[in-house]
Amino acid sequence: MAKKRSILDRYPVSQKYIISRGKALTFPSAPFKKELRDDEVYGAVVDMPMTPTVMATLVCFVNGAANLYFNLGGEYLNAAQRYRGVAQAAFDFVKNASDNLSVCEKTTEFDMPVAGKQFVYLMTKKGVYKTEITPNAISKEEESKRRLFNMYQRVMSELRIAQMKDQAAGISSGSMSE
Repeated sequence: MAKKRSILDRYPVSQKYIISRGKALTFPSAPFKKELRDDEVYGAVVDMPMTPTVMATLVCFVNGAANLYFNLGGEYLNAAQRYRGVAQAAFDFVKNASDNLSVCEKTTEFDMPVAGKQFVYLMTKKGVYKTEITPNAISKEEESKRRLFNMYQRVMSELRIAQMKDQAAGISSGSMSE
């Protein structure tokens, strides 16, 4: 009989996922506007446990790019190039994230959360900032954390709509699971 997996266990990950997540967390600000302030967020990485074995990582940049990576190697890419709603939601999330840096701490460690917690990493020229959000207790979180949560949930909603449109049109833009 297989041992039951605890919600406190680490998520199994593929090499593809580790590389994609690592590239996102270390992506430089150079490709974006040169006049970016040191404390202005240009990118965000959000780790979201979905089930005891599935972790989704949302990656957004100030140019409106938004991609999803899954711990077992699946991905959903380039929807922002096809759907304005995805690009606008990702842009709004990243652009407004700077107003919420006060609930974050600067970090150089990029661990993944365990079930029940979501990690939000905000990238600036001055470094990467992290906060932890507990979705099941979102009403008890600080206003800034609730704003961040609502903004990236809007991106997730737009990505889901885009995925359904892609499926209806027979467009393949990455595998959702592997």
